[in-house]
Amino acid sequence: MSDIHDLNGQPDATPDHASTASPGFGGHDGAPVAAASIPAAPPERFTFSGRGSEYFRIWIVNLLLSIITVGIYSAWAKVRRLRYFYDNTTVAGNSFDYHGNPVAILKGRVAAVVLLFIYHAAFSIGPTLGLLALVVMGLAVPWLIWRSLQFKLYNSSYRGIRFGFRGSAGGAYLAYLVGPVLSAFTLQLLWPFVHQRIKRFQHNESRFGTTHFSFHASPGGFYKAYLIGIGIWLAGFIAILLAFGSTVAAMVSLGSGGTDDGGGLPMFLVLLSVYAWSFLALPLFLTLMQNLIWNNTRLGEHRFSSDMRWSRMMFIMFTNVIGIICTLGLYTPFAQVRAMRYRIEAMSLHPAGSLDDFLASAEAAGSAAGEGMTDLLDFDLSL
Repeated sequence: MSDIHDLNGQPDATPDHASTASPGFGGHDGAPVAAASIPAAPPERFTFSGRGSEYFRIWIVNLLLSIITVGIYSAWAKVRRLRYFYDNTTVAGNSFDYHGNPVAILKGRVAAVVLLFIYHAAFSIGPTLGLLALVVMGLAVPWLIWRSLQFKLYNSSYRGIRFGFRGSAGGAYLAYLVGPVLSAFTLQLLWPFVHQRIKRFQHNESRFGTTHFSFHASPGGFYKAYLIGIGIWLAGFIAILLAFGSTVAAMVSLGSGGTDDGGGLPMFLVLLSVYAWSFLALPLFLTLMQNLIWNNTRLGEHRFSSDMRWSRMMFIMFTNVIGIICTLGLYTPFAQVRAMRYRIEAMSLHPAGSLDDFLASAEAAGSAAGEGMTDLLDFDLSL
């Protein structure tokens, strides 16, 4: 749950602490609030009550029906899955709700399949037409992401109050097209900055009722997280190369015209070690990102916090993979529940005052705020 927009991995509808922001940040524009006049309420920990055995029944039925219907049922499967995870995610004694329409999700998936078909067909006809199709797809993706964010947030609610997304198509193109293209021209050196801009767009433009989220992490925080993650991975990679120095030297010799002296097995061990280290380093990056993003996200005056630990996340991911391999994939729903529970329960909501008063005011104005969103309920890219 690293974002506001992904409860199946995060929602990001489930509120995925501000390091630089003062406790008095107000609404979307960051106007200060007199924090001293609002008594702080105790932190509210997020909890997840889902069970692997319970979710297994949903997962296996979804899988079988999706196979039988050649993928058509997958839209209904997604709705069942999200409703299960939303219903079992609780904060302050109340759970979340998902209201997505499977037909809208199916439309989005059909649109995605059509785009991919056109893309592959164009390249089979000729490279020029293929490049044109690639450009068209690149121009379409930010718009599709924008519509998908609107759909997901509007179809998520807490205590009967809907979330929403007010971001513009222009903002989506800046975040999802202009930024990544510029990053490509800098050999991805600009990517942490682009990542920060994407998260700022997602969180700043999201709302709960009429209260807006705000995002306060700086590009420097993202560069620091990337440097730590890449630095630790690189240190492990160098250690592996040093440990298998003779094998690497034999590889270089073979690539320069030498003869193969039976070093296939050691080379396999080198590649396996690099893959295993990469897998163990991934939880570190996921932990850094979730903590950075949610420790710098607010909802009005209320803030969030995340205290995920790398060691715990690494243990969960490692044992999940072992379980999935040993059961030929049947452990997958149990693995998903374990990972989701830890990511959700690492989070807390820190109310700036009475949460009941805040929810009452959000509910009073929230119903009218959603009236203009009804035209968005017929489409979801389902990203």
